[in-house]
Amino acid sequence: MYDVTQADGHLIGNHTYTHIQLGKVGKDTGCAEIWKTNTAIFDITEELPCFVRPPFGDWNEDLNCMVDMNVVLWDLDPLDWKYKDTNRVRDYVVNHVQDGDIILLHDVYKSSVEAALQIVDILTEEGYEFVTVEELIFD
Repeated sequence: MYDVTQADGHLIGNHTYTHIQLGKVGKDTGCAEIWKTNTAIFDITEELPCFVRPPFGDWNEDLNCMVDMNVVLWDLDPLDWKYKDTNRVRDYVVNHVQDGDIILLHDVYKSSVEAALQIVDILTEEGYEFVTVEELIFD
C-alpha cells in the first residue's frame, strides 16, 4: 500500500472529522470525532495517527485520558484564513518566527500555499531548518 507519510515526507495527523471545537463538547463527542477521523486515516494509510491538532487550538483536557495521542498546537498564527494575503502572511511569519516555532497555515487557501513556499525559501536562506512536528517534539 502507498505510504503517504514516508513517500511524500509528510506527517499525517488528526484534525477532527467535522472541525468541531473540542473544548466545547463533552469527552464522548470529542473522542467520537477523533476516532472517526483516525479510522478514516487508517483505512487509507494503514497507520493510526499519533498526533492531533485540535481545531481553533481548543483542546478538552478530559480527552487526555481517553485519547492516547500527542496534542500539537502552534506558536505562530499569521491569521492566513482571515486575510488571505500572501505578502501579509509571509511578512508576518518572517518577522515574528523564532527557532523551534510551529507555524499555523491552512493549505486550503492559495495565498497561504504561496506564502508557505516563500517562507520556506526565505527562512532556509536565513539558516532555519524545517522538520516535521514529530522531529521537533521527539528529537
